[in-house]
Amino acid sequence: MKVFKNATFISCEDDNRVFSHMVEDQGRILFAGDHLPHPYAGAETVDLEGRCVVPAFGDSHMHFTAFGFFNTGLDCRNATDFDAFTDMVRRHISDNPQEKIVVGFGCSAHTVKEKRLPTRDDLDAITRQPLMIVKYDGHAAVGNSALLSKLPKAIIEETGCEPATGWLYHNAFYKAVNQVNKAVPLTRVFRNHTTASDYVARKGIALIHASEGIGFPLNMDLDMMRFVARGLPVTIRVFFQTMDVAKAKRRKLPRIGGCFTTALDGCFGSEDAALNAPYTHRPDSHGMLTYTQQATTDFVKAAHRQGLQVALHAIGDAAIEQALNAFEAAQVDFPRSDHRHILIHACMIDPPLIEKAARLGVCFALQTPFFHWDQEPMSYLEQILGKRAQRLTPLKSMLAQGLTLANGSDAPCTLPDPIAGIHAACNHPNPDESISALEALRMHTASCAKLSFDEKTRGTLTSGKRADFVVLDQDPLTMPTHRLKEIQVEKLYREGTPYDGLHNSALTLLKDALINKYP
Repeated sequence: MKVFKNATFISCEDDNRVFSHMVEDQGRILFAGDHLPHPYAGAETVDLEGRCVVPAFGDSHMHFTAFGFFNTGLDCRNATDFDAFTDMVRRHISDNPQEKIVVGFGCSAHTVKEKRLPTRDDLDAITRQPLMIVKYDGHAAVGNSALLSKLPKAIIEETGCEPATGWLYHNAFYKAVNQVNKAVPLTRVFRNHTTASDYVARKGIALIHASEGIGFPLNMDLDMMRFVARGLPVTIRVFFQTMDVAKAKRRKLPRIGGCFTTALDGCFGSEDAALNAPYTHRPDSHGMLTYTQQATTDFVKAAHRQGLQVALHAIGDAAIEQALNAFEAAQVDFPRSDHRHILIHACMIDPPLIEKAARLGVCFALQTPFFHWDQEPMSYLEQILGKRAQRLTPLKSMLAQGLTLANGSDAPCTLPDPIAGIHAACNHPNPDESISALEALRMHTASCAKLSFDEKTRGTLTSGKRADFVVLDQDPLTMPTHRLKEIQVEKLYREGTPYDGLHNSALTLLKDALINKYP
């Protein structure tokens, strides 16, 4: 038993409490309040020296396997021009001679002085080795001639493939990623999972909603991650990115969806997010819906009838409308009282769609770091969307309708960092849609737990729940919101035990995974 004292504890409960003492025993919270009861007076004490304590953070939407891959691999986001980009790629190739196909991440026209994306010719000038660079938004990629020559003819002829420029969009992109992933050894996948979990734990994250299944043969990446996660310091709730309901049921997964196969549209970066009104600078384009309404509805109804929680990627209002129509049809077909189906992103959602989502009980996995995203700045969004850019992800309006909003990173698109997410939510580009620090904090704690049906055991500092919490150097509720990004995560506690890094060997992690059950 331990008594944690001399700190400002923020419970994040519905009726938020702020208190000064918390008692933990066998990984659970026994007491939370200001006046320590006599029975705990003789327990071991941990003096937190005036710090602030909040529930451990969650990330409500990330691609954990992909984040792990690029976290230890070729990340091009910091390239300021094509020369720097070339140096990054060549250095990576030199340091990793074993890689048969080189895959990088993060190219953006907005962060390099050339103000354009690289093409096949640019990559050919860098290397003759097969090379693919995934765009910063994770929905397109460019390949050099050597990479394109390795792709099956069916992919080259697929919608979205531009052989002349080397760019791959839409289905061509997804299928190319599936093809390339076949060359990634599972030993690297294992290593990536361990280093990625250490990264997020140091950011105070203990719960991850991971959208997985990106083309490894027999979905081995998903199954390996589920196995390895049993020995990692984070809890991972898997959303299987497939429309094959039977696949999810065979694995006894309660959830299905995410992006990739279950993405109903594209993204703003590729200007293929599906809009009801055309793009401002391209009056002939509304973006593109991946599926018909009937196909989307059929999938959601099938998953809903099987008791699965469904998560769908929808960025534009046309895609959001399609998703809500499908959720509504599924509920009419087979009423369920607490499905907690999820819309991911939901960037362009207007008041009628907000009201419909509230009526249907749909939850949201949002990404407020997009508000301050160097790779996709607001100036670009204003160029392609006009005045609609000020109505993106209207947090305050959505909360006013009683919607459950959780926050996340969409890693690897943005790096997992709840403090950055909280800061962005409180400093919305449209000040009228900014929310309070407590509301933003709950998006990464209580609401994130609720989206994965974990609210009975985590998400708030409440007696009986897991003693998972984060020690911060400052109190987010008492500082100016424009300074929230200055907060530092000092320590993550899991079941009352401080996280000090992954010191385990690969063998120990595998042994822990064998012993533990799926969390």
